[in-house]
Amino acid sequence: MKTNNEPSFRKSVDLMVDKAITAMNLDMGTAQAIKTCNAVLQVKFPVKIRGKIEVFTGWRATHSTHRLPSKGGIRFAPYADQDEVEALAALMTYKCAIVDVPFGGSKGALLIDPSLYDRDELEMITRRFTLELVRKGFLSPATNVPAPDMGTGQREMAWIADTYKHLHPEDINYVACVTGKPVHHGGIQGRVEATGRGVQYAIREFFRHSEDIKSANFTGTLEGKTCVIQGLGNVGYHAAKFLTEEDGVIITAVIERDGALISDQGINIEDLFQHISEHGTIKNFPSASFEEDGLKVLEKECDILIPAALESQITLENADRINAKLIVEAANGPITYGADETLNKKGTIIIPDAYANAGGVTVSYFEWIRNISHMRFGRMQKRHDELRGHQFASMLEEATGKSVSNNLRSSITKGADELDLVRSGLDDTMRLAYQQIRDTLDNNENVHDLRTACYVASITKIARSYIDIGVF
Repeated sequence: MKTNNEPSFRKSVDLMVDKAITAMNLDMGTAQAIKTCNAVLQVKFPVKIRGKIEVFTGWRATHSTHRLPSKGGIRFAPYADQDEVEALAALMTYKCAIVDVPFGGSKGALLIDPSLYDRDELEMITRRFTLELVRKGFLSPATNVPAPDMGTGQREMAWIADTYKHLHPEDINYVACVTGKPVHHGGIQGRVEATGRGVQYAIREFFRHSEDIKSANFTGTLEGKTCVIQGLGNVGYHAAKFLTEEDGVIITAVIERDGALISDQGINIEDLFQHISEHGTIKNFPSASFEEDGLKVLEKECDILIPAALESQITLENADRINAKLIVEAANGPITYGADETLNKKGTIIIPDAYANAGGVTVSYFEWIRNISHMRFGRMQKRHDELRGHQFASMLEEATGKSVSNNLRSSITKGADELDLVRSGLDDTMRLAYQQIRDTLDNNENVHDLRTACYVASITKIARSYIDIGVF
């Protein structure tokens, strides 16, 4: 949807970073070192499909190696290109820094439409792509660790991990070469929904700050706020599900590639998800009206707009007509640089992508640590915590002379399992990162919006790392 007079996705990211660099008066040499993409690999490889040879093109960009491994997803998409991959790799660097995940930024893509191939064909293609990445040093638990992205998931990550294992059977940490794997193949509880859960936690933290609530012209709590969401993939589905079921948010519109559904009374996300699973489309969903022009529905009046699909969805063409008080970038780069400027002038508050969708890489970090340590979280302390809980409940009964109710005893004596610990760690990460962004906004007179504050906080950490280790 990007107009001809707007910069590319990669240029938009650079312009937003430049704005932050100007605000923090960073030395230009240091700034240039931080912005520069360290390495980009392009591979072309043949695979025999249905009796014919097809040649596929893939990329892996490593934006920064100031921390290792470099981290970032691999997407399978028919529109992928090197410019997009480099932009996403840069975003990953800033994203990891803002949530204090000790990784550099990387990203990969394969130019392919996954819907045109069956499972066995996709497995052959994925394993062949993995072979190219490993041979050229762009996939390793120590240096470069992929994760799922658009068009990929747990299945593809399991294929990648298995291929790496066969190429490097001597590497005892082979399972850490990729994250987002199935739990029974070294994955971690909570990774599938992590990005959507992180979006929820980001919005919750926003609503804990009275000055932010006021700046967005909100009153009250998150409950009852109306929301339009674009994209009901993994991120959008989980974000919408958690916000409606746990926080009382009302989803008044859902935008998908084949149109949009509108219902001011609220759309049941789980019912809609089942409808899409059965019919492959949002059309004919019984509880909402259908709108053919999905992009137009981005302009629907609402409290919260969550673009969770593709980049460059809100542009100079439609930014003036956006009627949301708060925009939460669950996707990467859904707002162009020009649109960002327009929305800021209008007073629209934007929770930027580099923070809002960092839940995925945060839980990927937990999974990587789990794989490196070769032990699931909670294994050593869960029963100990349960025993201490029982002792505490007994102490209460002895001190008060009254019995503790079964519900209270159950809550006191429950030891945290892996999923509990993952959610706790993610919640803590999203809270602390937002507080750092807010501190930057409050303490730098040249910073006037959350996106610039996010980049300033992130770049400050990266610059400190570069200077401390003597990269220059």
